[in-house]
Amino acid sequence: MDRGAGVRLTGTPPVSSLPVTGVLLAAGAGTRMGRPKALVRSADGTPWLHRATTALLDGGCGSVVVVLGAAAEDARRLVPDLPGARTVVAEGWAGGPGASLAAGVRALADGVAACVTLVDLPTMPAAAVRRVIGAAESPDVLRRAVFGGRPGHPVLVGPAHRTALLAAVTADPGDRSAGAWLRRAGAEWVACGDLWDGEDRDRPPVGGCDRASAASSCG
Repeated sequence: MDRGAGVRLTGTPPVSSLPVTGVLLAAGAGTRMGRPKALVRSADGTPWLHRATTALLDGGCGSVVVVLGAAAEDARRLVPDLPGARTVVAEGWAGGPGASLAAGVRALADGVAACVTLVDLPTMPAAAVRRVIGAAESPDVLRRAVFGGRPGHPVLVGPAHRTALLAAVTADPGDRSAGAWLRRAGAEWVACGDLWDGEDRDRPPVGGCDRASAASSCG
């Protein structure tokens, strides 16, 4: 059962004493977008991969693992050349988001928490990452951002949950999300609606703006 939407204090949260690595899921083919989202750029020309990677690093992640799949070679060139940023390719990415999430989690060092987000959240601010990470200390920390009661990203998964998460997403690799597992595990809700809308962009720009979708892969 969800623990409810916990409202965090505003301002910069204390620095986490638990090492955190960002896991950026960017492996999909982007069927509704018409191309892999890992190749999409914002109106100013900035790759979405660059925006998400820098938001994770600026938000308190010590490093970032970018999970690629479709058009991996082209996408790899758009990952920013920043200290701590690296890529992995999810060989089974076509099997669904579960396979990509599993590839990212397996790439983490022991004892490290995962801060998971999606490439199609180009407006996610570093402040949302900082708030979800907060002053995480316990290896069994489990949190996710919520927006007006709607769960979204980023999601923080402590190392104590890694085995259970991998079991959940690999048992049914065709499942589009880890949302059911997060609900069963009682992930703490962290209200982030005051920072940004939390909506993903999964279709080509309409009228000069990205069309937002409420769908979330951790739905």
